[in-house]
Amino acid sequence: MSTTPAITVRNLCKRYSYAKRGRGLAGAFSSQQVTIEAVAGVSFDIAPGERVAIIGPNGAGKSTTLKMLSGILEPTAGEAQVLGLVPWRERKALAYRIGVVFGQRSQLWGELPARDSFALLAKIYDQDAAVARRRLGELSERFALAELMDQPVNRMSLGQRMRCEITASLLHGPQLLFLDEPTIGLDVTAKAAIRDFVREHARDHGLTVALTSHDSRDIELVCERVIVIGEGRIVVDQPTDQLRRRFLGRKVVTLQSASAEVCLDLPGVSRRSAAAHNTVLEVDTRVTRVEQVIAAALAQGGIEDVTIEDPPMEEVIHDIYSGGR
Repeated sequence: MSTTPAITVRNLCKRYSYAKRGRGLAGAFSSQQVTIEAVAGVSFDIAPGERVAIIGPNGAGKSTTLKMLSGILEPTAGEAQVLGLVPWRERKALAYRIGVVFGQRSQLWGELPARDSFALLAKIYDQDAAVARRRLGELSERFALAELMDQPVNRMSLGQRMRCEITASLLHGPQLLFLDEPTIGLDVTAKAAIRDFVREHARDHGLTVALTSHDSRDIELVCERVIVIGEGRIVVDQPTDQLRRRFLGRKVVTLQSASAEVCLDLPGVSRRSAAAHNTVLEVDTRVTRVEQVIAAALAQGGIEDVTIEDPPMEEVIHDIYSGGR
């Protein structure tokens, strides 16, 4: 594997300025210039074949960073190279070598069957017809798209469309894949299919992946490394397993019960909230396993439903801020 980074970023900044008008009649004739620093001097390298999550709360600068690295936005200051190219200066050349999926923004034609969109994209990327057919066949089989090929994209479920979006981003055989919130709004089954596919395809083809997400399972199951951005700056940059041990050692367990509440006296278990017949617990899994909590609750009887979730990403980020660098 090449030792030259797939992505090199040095002191990358993006600022936005706008005129903020005052209130009332006087405000109509006066304004104040306001500057927002969306990205405030980030620096990092991503190696070829590495799968990296770029995470942080809303407004942290994650998507802005990806848009600069894919050439959509030009930075205010700083430098970056992606596959040896300066993204905002050599955007067309870079487009042939990267795949991009930005959340809810589709690169497919809604009124056309998926098959026709794939054919158009193969033409746009100047793909050899035989190579494009082979690649589409492989992706279609792996992503179970056979039944969707002749269906208009705008009649698909969100999960079906996202499978087609990721397939479209890989048709031209890119070396690097940018994914911005690829599982947002999807059900559990669709999320699992996308995570498994991205992880396995990247591993098998040496594909570099840079991914943003608010879902900690995307981070844990797809990526080897996590870069946490807060207020436009890098807060943490470390391997995923280290981040998990440090900051993802908690689970939220919701118990629905016939009784008004469930009372458990276990180490590392605290109550987040309680309403009638609904008890929400926070479990420090380094102290007590979730299985022990559920077993203790079931032993009391009357448990009607159990939900196990990761804490919201905003809380994880808060733990990162308060837990040291």
